[in-house]
Amino acid sequence: MQKSLSARLLILTIVFVMLAEVLIFLPSVARYRTTWLAERLGAAHVAILTLEAAPDAMVSEELERQLLDFVGAEAIALRRDGARVALLNDMPPAVDRSYELSQEGPVDMIGRALSALVSDGEGVIRVVGPSPKDPAVDIELVLTEGPLCSAIIGFAGRILMLSLVISMVTAGLVFLVLRWQFVRPMRRLTGRMVRFREAPDDASRIVEPSARRDELGVAERELAVMQQALHDTLTQRRHLAALGAAVAKIQHDLRGVLSTALVVSDRLESSADPEVQRVTPTLVASIERAVKLASETLHYVGRDQPSRRPETVRLAEAVEEAGQGLANGALLDNRTGAGVQVYADRDQLYRMLNNLLRNAAEAGATRITVTARPVSASAPDDAATVALDVADDGPGLAPRAQEKLFQPFEGSARAGGTGLGLAIARELAHSNGGDLTLVASGADGARFRLILPVEARNA
Repeated sequence: MQKSLSARLLILTIVFVMLAEVLIFLPSVARYRTTWLAERLGAAHVAILTLEAAPDAMVSEELERQLLDFVGAEAIALRRDGARVALLNDMPPAVDRSYELSQEGPVDMIGRALSALVSDGEGVIRVVGPSPKDPAVDIELVLTEGPLCSAIIGFAGRILMLSLVISMVTAGLVFLVLRWQFVRPMRRLTGRMVRFREAPDDASRIVEPSARRDELGVAERELAVMQQALHDTLTQRRHLAALGAAVAKIQHDLRGVLSTALVVSDRLESSADPEVQRVTPTLVASIERAVKLASETLHYVGRDQPSRRPETVRLAEAVEEAGQGLANGALLDNRTGAGVQVYADRDQLYRMLNNLLRNAAEAGATRITVTARPVSASAPDDAATVALDVADDGPGLAPRAQEKLFQPFEGSARAGGTGLGLAIARELAHSNGGDLTLVASGADGARFRLILPVEARNA
């Protein structure tokens, strides 16, 4: 119960209302004390007027006692123009404390009210203040503190009970309103989130936003949009996964069929028929492209890919090996330097470099320049790397090809390409702790940057 938002809200509401009542209670008690004493001063003035109306300003002891009991005082004196002109009880008891009401400020009033609230009521106090009947007349009272303490305690008890009732009623109303307006919708929204998390592929569990226009309504609508997007993404990925598995199986079988066809087509080249000799090169080239597409697709979906075995590789040797037999007679200018080494899988490094060099040559480049430079670690935990740049003098990449350059089946820069080469090269770079990016592309050619670590990264 204590962890419930509703319970916390109820408790906090009661606490805050009680705090407000305490802030009201202190000046209320102080004001009650002042009013109670002022009423006694007014009653004392009436008693003095009775004394003044008597013959020779004298009354019997019995009447004097009755007047003092009426006021609730032990002695009464009236001052006019600074002098006592009337007096009841010439022998008052000893006074413990004296108060002048006209001189009391708010802090004095509150402090003396609290003092009376905790007092035992046995003391005798002297009170001086203007008469409510005539402000020009000062009344002086001597009275025991007990009646004042009892009155203040009774008033404080009534205020306390009233505060408790007000706080409970207010807290209850606030609790009901907030529970109806906020807590229940939040619980409902949270429950829908939990249900969707359990089965995000179930479209029926997507939140249906209400017509609310406040913050909760905005949260519901945004959550519905997010859940719908997540559901669509998961559905798409599930379909793509199934499609990828099917394509991998088909491509695997297709590669076997095409390999057989390629062997048969090689035999056709020895045929004496001129027409067969004329069409055989085209047939062989088509079958080779089909085999290449099947192999690249299988590699991309993770089939027939050996485990990675990283080692220290001389970069200049790897570039020379990957640049053998480039298309269109393109020249390789290897400027990597004999001492530059990287830490990567040798076969995967060959595939990355071969993809970059072959793409440049097939795009129409006549000269491909490869340079390398070490890159210092930017942070203590980072490893040093080598940045290898592959620049060509070809026509560059079209803007449309640059937008989806590393996306499989979409990022091909030439007609008839699959777009798998650069996508696979980047994935291989990532798996070896590096990256592959396009640095520049224009009419004077394109430049790719392959970043690879110099040594094994610490775990």
